[in-house]
Amino acid sequence: MLATLFKFRGGIKPDAHKDESTRTPIAAAPLPARLVVPLRQNAGSAPLALVGPGQKVLKGERIGAPEGNFSAAVHAPTSGTVLAVEPRMLPHPSALSAPCVVIESDGEERWIERTPVDYAAESPDALRDRLRDAGIVGLGGATFPSHIKLQPGAAGRIGTLVINGAECEPWITCDDMLMRERAAGIVRGIGILRHIVSAERVLVGIEDNKPQAIAALRAAAAQAHGIEVVPVPTRYPAGGEKQLIRVLTGIEIPYGRLGTEFGVQCFNVGTAYATHRAIELGEPLVSRIVTLAGNVARPGNWEVPIGTPIDALLELAAPQAGTDRYIMGGPMMGFTLPRTDLPVTKAANCILAASPALFPPQGPEMPCIRCGACTHACPAELQPHELYWFARAKNFGKAQEYHIFDCIECGCCAYVCPSNIRLVDYYRFAKTSMRALEREKAAADAARERFEFRNVRSEREAKEKAERLAAKTAAARQAMAGGGQPAGTTPSVPAAPTTTAEAAAPLPQLDEAKRALIAAAIERARAQKEAVQPKNIDNLAPEKRAEIREIEARRAQVRELAKTPPEEPV
Repeated sequence: MLATLFKFRGGIKPDAHKDESTRTPIAAAPLPARLVVPLRQNAGSAPLALVGPGQKVLKGERIGAPEGNFSAAVHAPTSGTVLAVEPRMLPHPSALSAPCVVIESDGEERWIERTPVDYAAESPDALRDRLRDAGIVGLGGATFPSHIKLQPGAAGRIGTLVINGAECEPWITCDDMLMRERAAGIVRGIGILRHIVSAERVLVGIEDNKPQAIAALRAAAAQAHGIEVVPVPTRYPAGGEKQLIRVLTGIEIPYGRLGTEFGVQCFNVGTAYATHRAIELGEPLVSRIVTLAGNVARPGNWEVPIGTPIDALLELAAPQAGTDRYIMGGPMMGFTLPRTDLPVTKAANCILAASPALFPPQGPEMPCIRCGACTHACPAELQPHELYWFARAKNFGKAQEYHIFDCIECGCCAYVCPSNIRLVDYYRFAKTSMRALEREKAAADAARERFEFRNVRSEREAKEKAERLAAKTAAARQAMAGGGQPAGTTPSVPAAPTTTAEAAAPLPQLDEAKRALIAAAIERARAQKEAVQPKNIDNLAPEKRAEIREIEARRAQVRELAKTPPEEPV
């Protein structure tokens, strides 16, 4: 049954420039003397380093363990010695640093013991764990951990599996050459992915400007039941995951939702091939195909060990005079590298040498004229000109109302803008700012919850303390009323009545006990006072001694008067 094709709105048709890098077969890049392997090479959590300086490693040995389930392992791309585990700059638009493992190659390429697996005899959960431990991520550029995308949806299975071979961005041909030369391995990998999700149908979407890749995959899939290779119209960004799913199935997946919720999931052809090597050959992901193109003398595709310095890789393509910058990725969604000594990662599908002749400098930004060209070109059916105004004004609430997070940053709007407005930059700024505000709000909410919990705890402790004190007072009163004293306590004056009823109640026994306690307290104070001897009186003059005797006599007289009861008036 032939697949019915659907259309997505918008898109553009830029010059492809794909013939230059498809004239020669895939070549193996030379092994550099030193590799820098970033530990964070997936869209989830960064793996934990398992090696240290001075440690010997084998090719394929795990050097980074997944941190939680939303992560993927990292492996040594060659055998050698670990020189350091330290922060290094990553090839990323942020130009930030992250922990990397620096390995000095011994040139021997000694593999770990590889253990192939019969996937038909394994459970889906066991295969997902193997893919996680083999470091398999999306090789289309997003590097989303593949074992997460292979989780079953609400129905317990994924009915339709979409394999992305569209490769719509100009200049990039790594997937095209992979399909031409290694179609059998791709089909084997598709079979494994299909087994894991129990898919009934597999659709392989390839743009119709790749006839050789279409023919190769059709020939390889001829014996595989349920795999259909479907040519799709050449239109950028037909290779976007949501766009390709819509073209092949008619299903629209909104922002923040996964394809598994709709019974469909999409994987890149490179991911399928890496799955085949991980399961059936026992080889983790330690290399990938990279396109070298642009202003170079020898454009082509090379299989490159992960961690290879980009400047060493560029020597293979021989950049020509006039090259002013290097772009990782394509001209539409790629970014300019801050420098070229950065390592190749799992996300590096293309290194493009740019020159003013190939990519003329963009003119100065001019005011928006509201022509609507960006709206017609947007494949996500947004209103880019409105998003531009809201992002520029930092009106993030309105930007969210206009679904800014549905933007896939494909660059179609900026490509057609007659005012040369860098629209995608504004959208990225707004998204980043909104995410930062969300993090600040979450931190503030957590602080407020801690404060409220502290207040509740303080109130609870104060109440418990008051209850314990009340219980102790009640026990003391009960003991006094019974003529005794609680064991282990010292006599003390009972607390005053706390209520009007208690004050008015006739308690003769309690009054008598009070008087006795007061008299005893007075007697103890008198005894303590009499026991106190004056100090520093040994060397007093006779006059001072006489004065002290007079004072003591007056005090004795006052005490005697206090003991004598007053006379009754006549």
